[in-house]
Amino acid sequence: MTFRNQALLSFTALAIGALAVLGLQTFIKPGVADAAPVAAAAAQLMPVPVTSVQIRSVPVRLTYPARVDAIQELTIQAKATGFLIEQAVSDGSNVKQGELLYRIDARDTQARLDQARAQLERDTASLDYLRSNYDRGSQLAKIGALAKDSFDQRSSLVKQAEAALTIDQAAIRNAELNLEDTSIRAPFTGRLGRNKVATGAYVNGGTTALNTLVQLSPIYVTFNPNERDLSRIQTALRAGDVPVEVSSTVEGSQPQTGKLTFLDNALDRTTGTISARAVIENAEGALLPGQYVRVRVVLGRIDDAKLVPQTAVGSSQLGKFVYTVDDGGVVAQKLIVVEQAEGEHVAVRSGLTGSEKIITGNLQKIGPGLHVAPMPH
Repeated sequence: MTFRNQALLSFTALAIGALAVLGLQTFIKPGVADAAPVAAAAAQLMPVPVTSVQIRSVPVRLTYPARVDAIQELTIQAKATGFLIEQAVSDGSNVKQGELLYRIDARDTQARLDQARAQLERDTASLDYLRSNYDRGSQLAKIGALAKDSFDQRSSLVKQAEAALTIDQAAIRNAELNLEDTSIRAPFTGRLGRNKVATGAYVNGGTTALNTLVQLSPIYVTFNPNERDLSRIQTALRAGDVPVEVSSTVEGSQPQTGKLTFLDNALDRTTGTISARAVIENAEGALLPGQYVRVRVVLGRIDDAKLVPQTAVGSSQLGKFVYTVDDGGVVAQKLIVVEQAEGEHVAVRSGLTGSEKIITGNLQKIGPGLHVAPMPH
C-alpha cells in the first residue's frame, strides 16, 4: 500500500470518528442543537406594547355641539326726554337689578311735579271753601231761606272741586313717574354692552337706545339631539332631573354643570333633530350669549365599564376592533361596540370580558394569528 493510500485511509477514519462523537453528544443531550434556532426565532418576534383593560364606573353621556343663549336680553331706551347728563357705570360692567345706569336732566320734570303739587294745594283750598258754603246752604235750605236751585248749584260746585282734586292727584303721580324715568335703572342683573349715546346728547323718550343688557346667570345652552337619541333622553327625563355638563372650547376653562329643562314638541323635518335646552348657573359669567360649546347629557352610569386606550381601537368594514395577545404571544382580533369616549380611553359596551391584554402599538404591522413579544407598560 502506498503512502498516499495510507494517509487517505487515516483521514477517513478520523472523520468517521468525529461524526460518531458528534452524534453521540446529540443523543446524550437532546435539544441542545435545536436551542440556537429557537432562540434566534424568539429574538425576531415583533415587540408590541400591551395594557390591561380598565374596569370602573363611568357616566353614560351623549355629546352634542351647542350654543349659549341669554335668558333675558334687551335694549335699554330712554323713556324721558331731555339731555343725558350722566352715565353712572362704565361700558361692559356687571350690574345688579335696580342699579342706576343713566340720568337725564330732570329740571323740567321736577318743575312739572312742583306745579302739579301747587295745583293740588290750590284746589284743596277751593274745595274746603265750597264744602263750607255747601254746609251753610244746607241749613238755609232746611228753613226755606235758600232757593233749591241755589242749593243744587252749591252741591255741584263741591263735586266739581272733588273731581279737580282727583285730577290733581293723578297729575302728581304722572309727574312723579316722569321724574323717576329720568333715572334709568337695570331691570335685571346682567352685563352692560357698549354705550351708544354720549353724555350731553339730547335723547327722545321711547326712541333713543342707550345700551344693551344681557342676563348671564343663569343662562341657556341650546342643542339639537337626533331622533335616535330622543327616546333615551325622554326615558331619563321621566325618571327625574337630567344633568348636563358644558365645556367651552377655550383652553383651560372649567366645565360647568346644569340640568335639561326643555324639549321641543316636534322634530325638525329637514334635519331629523329636536331643539333642547339646558339651564346653566354660570355664576362667574364665563359663558357668553352666542358662544359655541360642547354639552354632555348625563343619562346614567355604567358600574363596570371596560375602558381601553383610544389608540388601540381600529376600524374595519365589520366595525370597531382591538388586537389582544394571549399568554403564548398569539394575536387575536376582537370586535367591540364602543359606548362613548372617556378622555384618552373609550368605554366598551360589548366584545370584551375585561381580562384581555390589549395591544396599543405597532397595530399596522400585526394581524390575527401572528406571534409577538408583549411588552407591558
